[in-house]
Parts: sequence; C-alpha cells; structure tokens
Amino acid sequence: QVELAESGGGWVQAGGSLRLTCTATGSTSRRYAMGWFRQTPGKDREFVAAFRQSGSMEYYADSVKGRFTISRDSAKTTMFLQMNSLKPEDTAVYFCAADSTLILSSLTNAGAWDYWGQGTQVTVSS
Repeated sequence: QVELAESGGGWVQAGGSLRLTCTATGSTSRRYAMGWFRQTPGKDREFVAAFRQSGSMEYYADSVKGRFTISRDSAKTTMFLQMNSLKPEDTAVYFCAADSTLILSSLTNAGAWDYWGQGTQVTVSS
C-alpha cells in the first residue's frame, strides 16, 4: 500500500511554467512505476508522463513531449513534473499514480494503475 499526495498546482499565464510534486508514503520499499495523468471535466483521465518500476527511462504523451519533464529523487519516493511553455489546453486536474506490477503496454492506461493521489488543479490562461 502506498499513499500519494500532489502539490504545486496553480494558475499561470500561457507560456509560463509550473512544477508539480508527488510524495509517496507507506510501502515505499517496493519498486513502483510512477506517473502523471490529467483530467478535464467530462473526459477520461489522460496519460502525461511516467517511469516504469525498473529504471530511469521516461515516457511522455506526444502532447507534452519537449515541454514537460518528469523526474524523481534517488529514493524514488518523490516525483516531479516540470511543466514549461504551458498552453491553455494543459488546464486540468493533474494526478499522481503508482503501481508495483504495471507492464509497459499498460503504462498509458489509467485503469491499470493501482494508487492515485487526490489531484492538483493546473489552470493556464491565454
């Protein structure tokens, strides 16, 4: 069991930057895939970026590639999402997710992830 908590959301003008943080507590001795998803009203939760359990390789949605960077600390209990060149279409609630058994083919599928944070709102104005 792991608990996740996001922070760092807020309001920013288009072209600006925000940094989200996800802190994991609980059974953090296990190896987890960790990732970020986002959701807007009436839409499914959308994959943004993630790490697999095994290593440092990063995976990104095409819509954020080159603008967002995912990273985590050496203990792998804190994960970050640096968001640059933000666009109004990036406005969403951003969720942190974790899973200990995820396979690569399920990385972008929100339904495959076991643990979720409560979400943090990111609003980008034009």
